[in-house]
Amino acid sequence: MSSFKTLRDIIIFKGGGTPSKAIDEYWSGKIPWATVKDFTSIALKSTQDAITESGLKNSSANLITRGHVIIPTRMALGKAAINVIDLAINQDLRALIPKVPLDANYLLHAVLSLKEAIVRKGSGATVKGITQDELYNLEIFFPPIGDQVRIAHVLGKVEWLIAQRKQHLQQLDNLLKSVFQGMFGDPVQNEKGWDIQHCEKVVLDISSGTSYGGDERPFSSAEEIGVLKISAVTKGTFDPTEFKVVNRAQVTKALRFVKRGDFLFSRANTFELVAACCIVPQDYTRLFLPDKLWVLTLNSELINSQFFNYLLKNKRYRDSVRSLASGGHDSMLNISMKKFMTLDIPCPPIDIQDRFAAIVEKVIDIKSRYQQSLSDLETLYGALSQRAFKGELDLSRVPLPRIESEGENAVVTGPVQLHTEENVVFNLPNIDNLLDALENAEARKGLITKWLEAYRSQLGTTPFSASHFIAAAQAHLAVLHPDNDIELKANDYEYIKTWAFEAIAQGKLTQTFDDADNRVQLKAVQI
Repeated sequence: MSSFKTLRDIIIFKGGGTPSKAIDEYWSGKIPWATVKDFTSIALKSTQDAITESGLKNSSANLITRGHVIIPTRMALGKAAINVIDLAINQDLRALIPKVPLDANYLLHAVLSLKEAIVRKGSGATVKGITQDELYNLEIFFPPIGDQVRIAHVLGKVEWLIAQRKQHLQQLDNLLKSVFQGMFGDPVQNEKGWDIQHCEKVVLDISSGTSYGGDERPFSSAEEIGVLKISAVTKGTFDPTEFKVVNRAQVTKALRFVKRGDFLFSRANTFELVAACCIVPQDYTRLFLPDKLWVLTLNSELINSQFFNYLLKNKRYRDSVRSLASGGHDSMLNISMKKFMTLDIPCPPIDIQDRFAAIVEKVIDIKSRYQQSLSDLETLYGALSQRAFKGELDLSRVPLPRIESEGENAVVTGPVQLHTEENVVFNLPNIDNLLDALENAEARKGLITKWLEAYRSQLGTTPFSASHFIAAAQAHLAVLHPDNDIELKANDYEYIKTWAFEAIAQGKLTQTFDDADNRVQLKAVQI
């Protein structure tokens, strides 16, 4: 019979530690050592640091065999992941070791559903933490093992779709960076010889706002206003949810509310995030500018705002902007207006910039549809998760997926363990009469072959992936023909598989074994 149980009833926590940083022989070994900074997804596949056997033996670090749920107890509260490799953990992490039959993927989703409760119980003035006893007292729905597997399978499928949508959005971003590079070249080297203008000719005005303390929560009434956080621009697109609610009684100065077309620039942040920028897509009459964000007024005769947006997103050029900042590498950096105005800015002919901007607008339209789909999927996941962990989900028609034994806890072999390819930009060649070629079966194969060869030649160390290639091809088609709903079909997928087998036979692809993920991969052979 299904019931609710505390974590204390079903698991024990296993903590970790940090070997002495003063002893070099404890570090740079072969044992992955996980910390909070490694929690970038729900699968712990690698770590930034590694320790030696001696470091493990002479510290409180513990080795956690693959297939366990691991959570942070300090910073990043509410996150969780399954380690898909054996690894050691530090003192800010806890591995959940089952005391009863327990599906690891079910436990992962159950713990993720407790995020709000965990964050709420966190304490600390700056860095939030939660005690082990508070975690032990949290309750989860505890059905029989078969239903655990079914619930994990259902949620895993939706989560896989969410990850796919996020990957598609990232690929569209990468595509625009690739188009920028192709049209304008390296903006620092300027091998295309574009005119260079001083910043004061390109940026006509810089305005900033005023910062006020506030509450990090959604608006609760129509009269409330919010001050933007610098995180509203750090993703490269405007995020209107990143604000603090400000009491109007605090306000003593005129406020600058953000509006459609505003070019926002982050003058202060960490080294990785300083100089982030974005363009505001619509008017926001309740969100105002803080002092750490600027609005740049651009000279439209010299520069298109979307061109400038992607110029500042170009790694090489952004590094040159970062170099203007004062402050230590590990602290908050700041770019002064005086320093910013010393920038030299490449200015290609405005008609070329406008052509690039037109492509950007088409991709933004595609991204908005993908983003809506992503939002719908996330809403679906939330609803399913809520019902599942209240014991209200009808599982009568959900088949029991295959289970792979992992010792004391079973791990479902399903979509939850994602193998996400690196975010690599691929340039696929443009083809004359593309739409006509897609209508003819043989011409279509010829087109796909050319794209596959281009894709293979740019892989480097990235594994070959049919789904990754299809996503890149779909993004390419969407940009070239945004008004046509063109999709690669099942027959195309079969042809791609046939091409891959032939490429192996011809020595263009080779099979390698990935020990970390325990699977065979295809890698490109450089010819």
